[in-house]
Amino acid sequence: MASFFYWFSRLRSSSRCLYENLRTPNFHNLRTQKNAATTNVMDFERAKKPRMTWSSSVLPLALAVSAGSLALQPQFNPSLCDAPSSNSRSASLSGKGSTQFVVEGSHKEISQDLLQELKAICQDYMTLDYDERYIHGKPQNSFHKAVNIPDVIVYPRSEEEVSEIVKACNNHKRVKALHLEDMDVVVEPGIGWMELNEYLEPYGLFFPLDPGPGASIGGMCATRCSGSLAVRYGTMRDNVISLKVVLANGDIVKTASRARKSAAGYDLTRLMIGSEGTLGVITEVTLRLQKIPQHSVVAMCNFPSVKDAADVAIATMMSGIQVSRVELLDEVQVKAINIANGKNLPESPTLMFEFIGTEAYAREQTQIVQRIVSEHSGSGFVFAEEPEAKKELWKIRKEALWACFAMKPDLEAMISDVCVPLSHLADLISRSKKELDTSSLVCTVIAHAGDGNFHTVILFDPTQEEQRQEAERLNQFMVHAALSLEGTCTGEHGVGTGKMKYLEEELGVEALKTMKKIKAVFDPNNIMNPGKLIPPHVCL
Repeated sequence: MASFFYWFSRLRSSSRCLYENLRTPNFHNLRTQKNAATTNVMDFERAKKPRMTWSSSVLPLALAVSAGSLALQPQFNPSLCDAPSSNSRSASLSGKGSTQFVVEGSHKEISQDLLQELKAICQDYMTLDYDERYIHGKPQNSFHKAVNIPDVIVYPRSEEEVSEIVKACNNHKRVKALHLEDMDVVVEPGIGWMELNEYLEPYGLFFPLDPGPGASIGGMCATRCSGSLAVRYGTMRDNVISLKVVLANGDIVKTASRARKSAAGYDLTRLMIGSEGTLGVITEVTLRLQKIPQHSVVAMCNFPSVKDAADVAIATMMSGIQVSRVELLDEVQVKAINIANGKNLPESPTLMFEFIGTEAYAREQTQIVQRIVSEHSGSGFVFAEEPEAKKELWKIRKEALWACFAMKPDLEAMISDVCVPLSHLADLISRSKKELDTSSLVCTVIAHAGDGNFHTVILFDPTQEEQRQEAERLNQFMVHAALSLEGTCTGEHGVGTGKMKYLEEELGVEALKTMKKIKAVFDPNNIMNPGKLIPPHVCL
């Protein structure tokens, strides 16, 4: 539960104006893994809404049913191009050349038992009203406008009710089996990576991927995510041993055994990882675990330019050092951190490292990198070994996004990421920085510099059309720059709907047709996230 409340406390409200009078405006999306029932849904269409005043302590929670987010479209013909779903109130799918992306989910049949449980807990403080569900499904900090509408909104009035709601939704968040000697764990997909690591810590083990604090294991599989530790431990595709998946026809498929390696048949595990719910619903995951490092050192240093910082990241990787993390923050991001946290850090491009191993080995790595830094115009090299000092240094990176909002509290963020072969990272960041720095918008750069992946946070006013278009232009510039350097339009966030239009340029139409053929075999009636991942203009 600690990770739940950590993420809960960090979320910004998506509906400032609508709920400005609430005492506690933040909300947290809870996704249940229960399958949609075929029975009729209880009629709560216009359930009574609570009156929201200063005296209320009502807290909205959005419940979305199933990781696969199924939307029925029964008359699918795989030989034709996709058409917008008639089940949505409105939908404009991202076809070739399109610039606007709006995909609205529709209300689906959900478990009557679950609704009865929630009704018993919340009484009239819940609703299936479309407009309210739409508000709670509207994404924040995204360059497109995809909407995955929750199925139920509940308004718990006390901590006790929050506890009861979480318990009702928590049946899908179990650790099913831990194999200490094999260093693997079998989990249900709704468990968060932070919750899992809390469970594993007493055993001296951890799961090494570290995306956003609210990420669930099932969602991490679906988007093929990674994080700052990917430079050492790889991405999700490297850390999943096996899956259980429910296909569109109801078949339950086990993709592999629990053996660490296998040459038996097609690699169905890797096919499902990154499929974003378009091929099946993940119901069980077997994960590879790692030993918690014996010792670690966190270091930080400054550079006159982002190119100098990127060159040091490349040189560090070329030296053969098994660095755990290499993170780059540009001068704008450091300024935001200073404003948000009252710090006085040098406002220049900054690299952060983490070295792990035995105490002697971690210190040796630190000294080698310190020499590399000094050879590339670096300065201000500092490092920490004590737990509290390391935590304070690493907090700078972990709270980078929230620092941006503190710097410009009235703006929203368009967040994007691209990735290139490591040798091209300095070139890509240099090109992008020139474009970002000349823009009228405030833009920051945050990079996983050890594996060629970098993010931008572009702050803009979504009510100003010129600013929105400028933010989209910057995003498109970086994507096309990455593709020109043999990179990818997304390193770790998934394609979803917003970046589908870049896939043909990156992979070619034949690759997309192959994906569509696979989709047609696994999901002939197109009920698994229709309109997602594969551009709808691609025809067989």
